Amino acid sequence: MPAPTTLPRCSVLLLAGGRGQRMGGADKGLLDWHGRPLIAWLHELVRPLTDDLLISCNRNAGRYAPFADRLVSDDEADFQGPLAGIRAGLRAARQANVLILPCDAPQLDRPLLEALLSLAGERAVVVRQGEFLEPLFSVIPRALHADLEQAWQAGERSPQRWLRSLDPLTVECPLGDPRLANFNTPDLLTTRG
Repeated sequence: MPAPTTLPRCSVLLLAGGRGQRMGGADKGLLDWHGRPLIAWLHELVRPLTDDLLISCNRNAGRYAPFADRLVSDDEADFQGPLAGIRAGLRAARQANVLILPCDAPQLDRPLLEALLSLAGERAVVVRQGEFLEPLFSVIPRALHADLEQAWQAGERSPQRWLRSLDPLTVECPLGDPRLANFNTPDLLTTRG
């Protein structure tokens, strides 16, 4: 039997701060899938990886609190997008690297997280599908917060553009990889899994 993989200590940031437009305004992380809220699936997966589990949420803090060590929220109340959540998470993280994941991908698995974390260091690490980076499946060094802050102040709001500017390391996943499936519409939530 192979020895268990030793992973670097990391903070984990689960992004649940969106306005849920494709879900009719519902808070995606709290929607039910197979009898549990989506956030519960991610919590169960990442809890063994960290002593610093953050959830970025801009509403329903009381319902998210049981799934996190700490909650963070955007500086502004008008839902600036996932980069705002990443910005808040990097600012609050206690570990040198932050594993970033969306709240609506309950089919993620430990091997993919291990692949990302095995490359963690001084450069960002991100999942790549073909030519497309999947910035919400990444490991970002906390030290890059200053770079993100500078980009944010210059008007950047795209996690993909910002990560591309960092020349990140990548973990390749095939197109259509079910582990990366976002359950971000009512149809997907009821037809998947």
